[in-house]
Amino acid sequence: IHAGDVSGRGWPTEISNFLDWFKDLDYKYKIFIAGNHDFYFEDLKEEFEYEDIIYLNDSGITIEGINIWGSPVQPEFYDWAFNRNRGAEIDKHWQLIPNDTDILITHGPPFGYLDETAQKDKVGCVDLLKRIDIVKPKVHIFGHIHEGYGTTIKDNNTLFINASVLDEHYKMMNAPIVIEYSTE
Repeated sequence: IHAGDVSGRGWPTEISNFLDWFKDLDYKYKIFIAGNHDFYFEDLKEEFEYEDIIYLNDSGITIEGINIWGSPVQPEFYDWAFNRNRGAEIDKHWQLIPNDTDILITHGPPFGYLDETAQKDKVGCVDLLKRIDIVKPKVHIFGHIHEGYGTTIKDNNTLFINASVLDEHYKMMNAPIVIEYSTE
C-alpha cells in the first residue's frame, strides 16, 4: 500500500517510472492513492487502470474479505494537488468512507496522530478524525507530513501508520513500514 506522493511534481515520466517500479514489486496486491505532489492524477478525467495495480480515489475495494478505502485529499496545503478547504468541503470526502472499512488510506493524517511538523504544529484534519471515530478502521495508513513517520494506536484500537519514507528535506530516510493483517 502506498499512501501518495508517487512523484515530485506529477509529471508523466515520474508517474510512469513509479508505476513500472510498483507493478514489478513481488506482492499479489498493489494499492495506491495519489498525494499532493501527484497533479497527474488530479487532472485525470476518467478512471485510471494500470497492470495489476489498484488505484483508489475516494473509492474502495474488498480483497480477501478486507474492506479497503482510499482518498488522496488533504486539508489545503499551499498550492498543491487534492487540496480541500477544512470544514464542509473536505468533510464531504470523509463522509464517503464506508462504516465497514477495515483499512483506510488517506494522504493526510487525522488531527493529533503523527501529524506534527518540524515547527511543532499539528496539521492533521479534525473532520477526518471525527469520521475515524465513527468508522473505527483497524488500520489507517497515510503520509504527507514527513516528520510524523511512525506508528501509534488510538484507544479505539485503530493502528495509525504515517508511512512517509522521506524526511522533511525530501531525503529517503525511513524504511517502509510492514504490518501483518489477519481477518481472524
